[in-house]
This record gives sequence, C-alpha cells and structure tokens, in this order.
Amino acid sequence: MSSTGLYNFNPAAANLTLVAFGRIGIRRGEILTQHMADADNEANLLQVEMSNKNPNMWRSELYTQALTAGTATYTLPARLIAMQAAYITTNSGGTSTDRIIWPLSAFEYAALPNKTTQAPPTTYWYNRQITPTITLWQVPDSAATYTLNLRICSQIQDASQASGTTLDMPFRFLDVYVAGLAHRLARIYAPDKEIARKQDYMDAWVNAASQDTDDQVSLYVVPATQSYWR
Repeated sequence: MSSTGLYNFNPAAANLTLVAFGRIGIRRGEILTQHMADADNEANLLQVEMSNKNPNMWRSELYTQALTAGTATYTLPARLIAMQAAYITTNSGGTSTDRIIWPLSAFEYAALPNKTTQAPPTTYWYNRQITPTITLWQVPDSAATYTLNLRICSQIQDASQASGTTLDMPFRFLDVYVAGLAHRLARIYAPDKEIARKQDYMDAWVNAASQDTDDQVSLYVVPATQSYWR
C-alpha cells in the first residue's frame, strides 16, 4: 500500500456546505434553493465570528503607506481586522533603516499636549472605525523620507456557494468551517441538533485555534529596576 503523495484536499465551498447540511440530517436530494441561500449568508456570518474570535494568521499581510511631511492621520483599508506590528522605514542620505513604533490608547493620545509637533514618528493611535485610521505622533517632518509599514491581519474573503469557488482559509480550518456552518444551519432547520453541533464546532475551533497563533517565539518578562537603585 502506498499513500497518494497529494496535498490537494480543498473542496469547493458548496461541497463543504452539503457536508454541513448532512450533519443536521438534510440529505443532498432534499436541498432547495432556499437552503443554499441561507447557507450563503450563514457562511459569511460564520467568517465574521471566526475573525472576531481570533485574528486569522493566514490573512497576515504587510501594508505600506508613504508618509507626507505635516500629515498625521492616514486612512487604512477597511479589511483590517487586527494589527500585529508597526514600524517606520526612514530613508535619509541613501541609507534606509527600520524602527518599531508603539501604540497609544485614545486616552494617551488625547493627553498629548502638542499633537502637531513634527519629528520622526515614534507612536501611533489606531482609530478603529468602519473605515479605520492611524494617527502618528510625532507628525512626520521633512528631514527624511518615511514609510509606514503595518503587519496586519485582514478580513477573510467572502464565501460563495456559486461557480465552484473555494474558501479563503487553509486546510487546518476546513473542519472548523463545516462544523460551524452545521451549527448555524441547525438553528434554522434542526433546533434539536443545535447543542450537539455547537459542541462539535467548539471542539474543532479549539483544535485549529491552538495552531493558528502568532510567531511562536519565547516571551521574556524583564523588570525595569533602574529606578530602585541609587
């Protein structure tokens, strides 16, 4: 006996939806247009839930924004779900360097006495609106060319039952999708199975989410003791 040597398992979203219906006792020959319309909406609502539970690491991307001297606030893409890191690339005299900048809360930004001071930016306030923005402090000056680099986790692409499209998620989350969709469809078509399907979903989620974590590196906690010594 030999294995397939293949790594191609990635069924169309519609096929996974049929599996989800099967888990609540609705067989393929019983599925109507209404079933698929409900499944389309519930699939996308499921992806909203998954994004709210945990930033999806497979949707990590680097977003860059050229900065303009004297301009503090910049519009960010609406697909942004969470920020992982922010750093400034400074180009001066032909030399390029990267430097991490740090987040401020809304309260901390409001407490800044002079929000228009121009200098190399060191911090930022992320204003999480429908169309999010980022405001830098200090405001970029004209002494160098600055580029803002953001490592972000973005929204999962829309799920669709049409045209054989696949999901915008990796192999390790396919079972989460099916289990979560079955749970949501049970609310509509099989309330007696909702509790059991919810447990299936939670089990699948715990398994997948434990692997979908940020960079797995050591965490060091170092106390700042300088002020204790004279």
